[in-house]
Amino acid sequence: ERYSKIFKRVTRKNYLASPLSEVLSTMVVLVLLYFGGLLALSGDTNMTPDKLIAFLIVFSQIIQPAKNITTAWFSIQKGMASIDRIDQILEAEEKITEKENAVPINKFDDSIEFRDVWYAYNSEPVLKNINLKIRKGQTVAIVGKSGAGKSTLVDLLPRFIDADRGSVLIDGIDVRDLRTSDLRSLMGIVSQHPILFNTTFTANIAFGVEEADKDKIENAARIANAHDFIMETDAGYESTVGESGCKLSGGQKQRVSIARAIMANPPILILDEATSALDTESERLVQDAILKLMKNRTSIVIAHRLSTIQNADLIVVIDNGTIVETGTHNDLMNKKNGFYARLHSYQAI
Repeated sequence: ERYSKIFKRVTRKNYLASPLSEVLSTMVVLVLLYFGGLLALSGDTNMTPDKLIAFLIVFSQIIQPAKNITTAWFSIQKGMASIDRIDQILEAEEKITEKENAVPINKFDDSIEFRDVWYAYNSEPVLKNINLKIRKGQTVAIVGKSGAGKSTLVDLLPRFIDADRGSVLIDGIDVRDLRTSDLRSLMGIVSQHPILFNTTFTANIAFGVEEADKDKIENAARIANAHDFIMETDAGYESTVGESGCKLSGGQKQRVSIARAIMANPPILILDEATSALDTESERLVQDAILKLMKNRTSIVIAHRLSTIQNADLIVVIDNGTIVETGTHNDLMNKKNGFYARLHSYQAI
């Protein structure tokens, strides 16, 4: 609310600056013309008509730079505010640190394991004694109510956060012992709110990939069901997507994000409620792209709509930070009064 009030006040002043400067400059010209004309016509001074005209011509050339000062001042103030925010980011303390003798890793061979994992936020337990093993090639769905700890659990894997107790292991090695850049290069993440940059489709899809030619980019877009709508834009793959993808719909942003993950070709895929905020048609296209992306990969899927994860190899149900049920869709549906079965029945209503 405070930000909104300040933003409105600054915007109002910015919009008033231009018309006010126009009015003031016009008034000054009229005053000069009036009094200068009187002096030139009186003949009692050194002011002659030709001198008056020369003065007015010179003055008219000065008016525009003077007007620009008001705009420049506003831009300077915006720049100073941006500098403060950038400084805060640059000077922020790094919470996730890498060991000096961190182990390099460039492939994923066997399994992911969460072993006796605990995590608290502001002293409030979010995850409690999590034990879970995911084999290479498995598709594992994580479901539960909002705030149950699903996203927190997944954030431990690429080390966006670190566990307070316990270990997260990849191929038997604690992720805290691995090179962070190597660890994250093993993973592709498609989230509910994909991050896109104010640049071209080409640059967004190829982001993070060192060798990306046009054919590979187009192929990734086709697999992600993004090629058709990209080609409908004015410049095709060289069209810009706008700040945070503002020129695109939610489904289109998701498909560009999926194309980026396809380009990176990671062995581990993390899908964090990638279809939860989409309409039916967009969800169908995105879900089809996701199924293509998941093929031959180890996938961890955080699901809001349970209908999208019925074919998962393993479904993990989390409630209040603990794993309360695990099994396939059929196994969990056969449990009378089970947590998953209740969630499924609520969504079916």
